[in-house]
Amino acid sequence: MEQREKQELDSLEEVEKEEERPSAVTQEETIPLFGYELLRDIVLPDILGKETDNISYWAGKNIARVYPQPSLADLQTFFIRAGWGTLTLKKEQRSSLEFELSGPSVERRLHNKETCSFQLEAGFLAEQIQAQKGYTAEAEQWKKYRNKVVLSIVYDRRDILV
Repeated sequence: MEQREKQELDSLEEVEKEEERPSAVTQEETIPLFGYELLRDIVLPDILGKETDNISYWAGKNIARVYPQPSLADLQTFFIRAGWGTLTLKKEQRSSLEFELSGPSVERRLHNKETCSFQLEAGFLAEQIQAQKGYTAEAEQWKKYRNKVVLSIVYDRRDILV
């Protein structure tokens, strides 16, 4: 009985700690989608030029290190809070995962700018899957459709992280 009470107390303390942590984004910190699109799809490519995709991918990986997401549900919540869209796991194979990114923000970006990039999201996902699976992982490809983006993340089961 004493062991069980200790486990319950530990569990309660974890919940209290979680509630005390500041959230990644609060409602007051959100910006209009249009402003976000201006910065991401117009200003940054103008500044970064042909390196936009590479820098965005590595920036996504860095964001993932700052905001680790231990589960698929956490990943999905992060994508929504970041304004990146709705993330859905569509297919899981032995060493790869295929995700679909959809929603109004994705549709709007696809509709308004043919050359919009999803390398930020791809890098973020690759780093999160790497941390979750314990193997090196990279975004192999992403495909744009009319109203969604499909991201493929491949991990190497022979390359175990230490």
